[in-house]
Amino acid sequence: MSAKILIIDDERMILSLTAMVLQHRGFEAFTAENAIDGYAIIEREQPAVVLLDYMMPVVNGLTALREIRQRFPSTYVIMFTGKGSEEIAVELMKAGAADYLLKPFSNANLVERIEGVLRLRAIELRNRELLEERERLRAEIENWNRELENRVQEKTLALQKANAEILQNEKLAALGHLSAGMAHEIRNPLNSISLFAQVLRAGVGEDPEMLSYTDKIAHEVERIDDILVKLLATSKRSHFQLRSVSLQEVLSRVVDSFSEQARASGVQIDMEILDSPPAILADADELGQVFSNLVANALYEMVGGGKLSIGLAAAQGEVQVTVADTGRGIPAEHLNKIFDPFFTTKERGTGFGLSVVLRIVKNYGGRIQVESEPGAGSRFLVSLPLA
Repeated sequence: MSAKILIIDDERMILSLTAMVLQHRGFEAFTAENAIDGYAIIEREQPAVVLLDYMMPVVNGLTALREIRQRFPSTYVIMFTGKGSEEIAVELMKAGAADYLLKPFSNANLVERIEGVLRLRAIELRNRELLEERERLRAEIENWNRELENRVQEKTLALQKANAEILQNEKLAALGHLSAGMAHEIRNPLNSISLFAQVLRAGVGEDPEMLSYTDKIAHEVERIDDILVKLLATSKRSHFQLRSVSLQEVLSRVVDSFSEQARASGVQIDMEILDSPPAILADADELGQVFSNLVANALYEMVGGGKLSIGLAAAQGEVQVTVADTGRGIPAEHLNKIFDPFFTTKERGTGFGLSVVLRIVKNYGGRIQVESEPGAGSRFLVSLPLA
């Protein structure tokens, strides 16, 4: 395919003769008598080279050169000039001319200069394409690297989560063995203490001070036994009965049981049932224990008033219950520990409540997630499969 050449000169004789020479040598030639018309032809035909006269009316050659190089960087310019000074040559090359010819010039010299500029143009355009290709490939590599980093991060988080769940299950299993042994070993001497306290009570007569001592012993025995019961509940499933259970009814009973405490603490309870999910096969008492623990913890964090939001919805084969409060929130360093047995921030807490919640939720093949920010409250999401 022949190269397109545009000749811009205000002398019609030069335009005609130059166009004739170029066409004879196989080029496709176009002509313009001024730079304004030349711009329109360049925009339409995209010529490879422009032969541009230095001295022209309307727009002079130097101004036109700069305009062409700025607007049409793929079009190269060879300047015609009758002023053969070194200063002009330097000025033209700085302005972006690929070459320049002194008038008068021979046909052979003109064609030779054009072919030289075409070779230069081909090399530079190819280099430009290679640079653009390099930048494109670099951008693709950067995107791949970012995608790989994101995937690695996702896999790392997934592995960390899986490892945390395995560790949590191991803790519950270890606690099961420990609690069973502890309950047996502690309850035997505890029974003896209880019997001796009863014997002492029968022998102290009507002395009120001594009677108060025996009552305190009996009370502490009961407290220790209650702790043992809670310890066993964190790892061992008590008697349960599976039947069709409405979570809406379970939540309503839990909220009713805490309504007086919430009112006394100035806590507003809002329930939002986004969807009426079908009943699930479960033990109502176990599920009630889950949400009673979550509501009790939320109210504990809002002793000065606040808002407790409970939501129920069905999505993608599971029911989701949200329990959110506007309390003090959970410090970031505690988030990974709150389901651990014995971990508590309460002054009189045993640290068994959330362990029981986790154990029950896992028994039903569900999951529990928590989001919290100190000073902005906490949000627990319990997801249970319908099947």
